[in-house]
Amino acid sequence: MVSFGEIALKVIVGFIALFLLTKILGRTQISQITPFDFISSLVLGELVGSAVFDKEVKVIQVLFALALWGILVLLIEYTTQKVKSTRGFFEGKPVMVIHEGKIIRENLRKHKLDINQLQQLLRGKGVFSIREVEFALLEMDGSVSVLNKFNYGQPERQDLQLTPKSVNLSVTLVNDGEIVYDNLRELGFDEKWLMNQLKSQGYTQTKDIFYAEWEKDEGMFIQGFNA
Repeated sequence: MVSFGEIALKVIVGFIALFLLTKILGRTQISQITPFDFISSLVLGELVGSAVFDKEVKVIQVLFALALWGILVLLIEYTTQKVKSTRGFFEGKPVMVIHEGKIIRENLRKHKLDINQLQQLLRGKGVFSIREVEFALLEMDGSVSVLNKFNYGQPERQDLQLTPKSVNLSVTLVNDGEIVYDNLRELGFDEKWLMNQLKSQGYTQTKDIFYAEWEKDEGMFIQGFNA
């Protein structure tokens, strides 16, 4: 039987180790929970919980297991930061579930989401009718981001008798110094057009740009690495 003193020691050591590990892994482990983060949290809790009442498991073994798991998570975080092509695999990508007011049923089925669940997510954003939505994105953490149609913005434009205009979605064209060619082609533009847009704002190469997006009627928004 495990003594009370050994249990207390393991709990204290596990508490301190988990606290430090959470600090090292960063706030995104809490504020932006992805499926991988959720599994990681369960495993960490199980490692400490199982070790507390197992007399065969020593404190040093608990620390080793936590340290090894932390290193693996940090390795994945480092990989996704340095190798952009791995981000979609490890972190996932936002998925369009409503486009120009139309529900994309294929994407709902692909992500095991039915219309009732979609409505619940929309209500969480203060939207109680799908007809009010122009675009909706299912985020990696399971939440939904919503861009309302012009007449349903806050305050109600139609109440102010403003002239309606189309609602446009901004598109990322440069991310971490690299051109997002899929988005560029989807807009019907080419690299030459993009470079002309960048040069008009004083940039001669994409590697100097941290983030650039384009929106119809608004044009290009650019933030350089030195901004």
